[in-house]
Amino acid sequence: MPDQVSFELVTPERMVLSELVDMVVVPGTEGNFGVLPGHSLLVSTIRPGTIDVYQGGTVTRRIFVAGGFAEVTPERCTVLANEALAAEELDRAATEAELQVIEGNLPSLREQVARASGTDRERLLTELARLERDRAVAQAKLQALAEAAAAR
Repeated sequence: MPDQVSFELVTPERMVLSELVDMVVVPGTEGNFGVLPGHSLLVSTIRPGTIDVYQGGTVTRRIFVAGGFAEVTPERCTVLANEALAAEELDRAATEAELQVIEGNLPSLREQVARASGTDRERLLTELARLERDRAVAQAKLQALAEAAAAR
């Protein structure tokens, strides 16, 4: 059995990472899961959070992903992410400002949904779902920043 697993992280725009690693920990929607060589077959959705890449028992990379899918085989872990960037590229001030705007817009949008009907209501529900997802991503970015600061 090999002592490393092939890890690939892909976004719609590009291949972010493709390398052999000792282990990778992925933020699955049902909880984080670690992938080592010989892992059983698995397909999972992933939630916004940080992927930790391990070499020699140490986290060598932290990559923020905004959601997507992971496919695991005994030899490989492939993550198809909506968005991915190195954890050190996250901008706390911009993320906090974005979260403030989102949270300021949510109550009004919820009120509009409650009053609307028909196709207007469906359109507003779609907008509400998008805004709530954007809030979850912003909150996950702030959590990733907090974890990175605690690890230093």
